[in-house]
Amino acid sequence: MKKSLVAYFSASGKTAKVAENIAIITKADIYEIKPSIPYTKEDLNWMNKKSRTSIEMNDKTYRPDLLDRDADIEAYDTIFLGFPIWWYVAPTIINTFLESYDFTGKKIILFATSGSSGFGNTAQELRPSVSADTEIMEGKVFHLRKSVSYITKWIETIC
Repeated sequence: MKKSLVAYFSASGKTAKVAENIAIITKADIYEIKPSIPYTKEDLNWMNKKSRTSIEMNDKTYRPDLLDRDADIEAYDTIFLGFPIWWYVAPTIINTFLESYDFTGKKIILFATSGSSGFGNTAQELRPSVSADTEIMEGKVFHLRKSVSYITKWIETIC
């Protein structure tokens, strides 16, 4: 396997656990995508139409600011990109991340966490945020807690 990075956004810690396991299994470096203003529990209340996440997800042009932009994307061939599924797609902070770097010629393998939903339109909605020659692969949505052996088997099918 070429040099890999696991980049992830985790609002509640669930995606972070999967990302850490992927990094260990693939011997990849890891990078946390952090918003400049952290999300509170109230921000994440998807049942409140006035919550921060509801407002962000209703405006597909909205791009939350990143805390930093110091990921060394140029050093990697493959990027495992993880996030929770919000409204059947990636949170718009993932678009912010993708638009902040040059992924030309890179392979991005998506993974996500969700209580029950799948990827929905995630790959299609992320595609405009990268160059045409960036490969985006719809990977795996992890529901509930998955064992390291489960994650390992998935990685073996794609690498």
